[in-house]
Amino acid sequence: MEENTPLLTNDAAVLGLLAVILALIFHTSQSQQPFWKKFYTYVPALLLCYFVPSVFNSLGVIDGEQSQLYFVASRYLLPTSLVLLTLSIDLKEIWKLRHKAGLMFITGTVGIIIGGPLSILIVSSFAPEVVGGAGPDAVWRGLSTIAGSWIGGGANQAAMFEVFEPSGELFSATIAVDVIVANLWMAFLLYGAGMSDRVDGWFKADGSAVTALRKKVENYQLSIAKIPSLRDVMVILGVGFGATAVGHLLADAIAPFIENTYPTLKKFSLSSPFFWIIVTATTLGIILSFTRTRKLEGAGASRLGSAMLYVLVATIGMKMNVLAIFDNPGLFLVGLIWMLFHVTLLLSVGRLIKAPFFFTAVGSQANVGGAASAPVVASAFHPSLAPVGVLLAVFGYAVGTYGAYLAGILMQIAST
Repeated sequence: MEENTPLLTNDAAVLGLLAVILALIFHTSQSQQPFWKKFYTYVPALLLCYFVPSVFNSLGVIDGEQSQLYFVASRYLLPTSLVLLTLSIDLKEIWKLRHKAGLMFITGTVGIIIGGPLSILIVSSFAPEVVGGAGPDAVWRGLSTIAGSWIGGGANQAAMFEVFEPSGELFSATIAVDVIVANLWMAFLLYGAGMSDRVDGWFKADGSAVTALRKKVENYQLSIAKIPSLRDVMVILGVGFGATAVGHLLADAIAPFIENTYPTLKKFSLSSPFFWIIVTATTLGIILSFTRTRKLEGAGASRLGSAMLYVLVATIGMKMNVLAIFDNPGLFLVGLIWMLFHVTLLLSVGRLIKAPFFFTAVGSQANVGGAASAPVVASAFHPSLAPVGVLLAVFGYAVGTYGAYLAGILMQIAST
């Protein structure tokens, strides 16, 4: 067997392994045994859904780069999940959260934009070789792709890769920084979600609006709850995958049209099929929330959507190599300092405006995690709050490329 060949090369076997991992995590997280109760007091279950697959990837059991599972999960399961999570949304109630939720999202974006160049300036003061380089190997070019990922998501990251053209080796290193640093921060957010009342007390925040939304959604879910029949499940899957099909069809038409007719819009991710798939799926989910389809929530639409989302989470984790941190520790220092600016600004503004920690966490993840993890972090506070994360994440896709492009230019200036 070649050195780089993983132990499991069959994607069916890899999918089975990921499914077993998720099943064990969820089973033990609900266990009443003292060991597991104490373990999950300190270790969020969601973090394990990322971390355990990454360990298998690092040990060579699986290979996230060779597997096609992430592509399938991100193109098929993610948009379907977004539809199922948003079709029960109460847009009027969520609109009431717009002021503080929007401000915290924008604050997170600003933290990423200014944090990049500032982290370069700080590291260059004692280790200039870490943030140096020339041509395609100029470190700022690779860091610009992190800005795209941390403000919008994968589509924006790809846009920055096309705009600033870092070398393949540099891009691989910055992906490791992106994934590991972002997941470390998410671990803190998930831990904070479990003690959000105490954090809100520190912020002197009034979480009544969030609590009211949660209770209203809970009451609605209870009013329509029923034991799902096979018919219900098939209808839910038909609605979800049907909307995903529409998203793909529109993306196949819109993205090439924009690329051929308005090529200058490519740098804003508008020629990315993935961008249009996500936008279409979320839009259709919102439209369906105004119809009788909304009652599918009673049969467990959001639960099926969440299950698909966790499969995506596991496939993201299998692309992460936890040993990569030792390859270029200097770049990780840049990433950690960068994230520290983002976090500091968020917490400062959050305390200043007395925003509930929920807004801080979701506003951050709508930037750093995008559509893949913002609804997951939101649902860590309560499953009914997942749509808030979905909507902010979609907004992140819309502004991500603009903000990341600005961050890239500022990092170029800081590097010179």
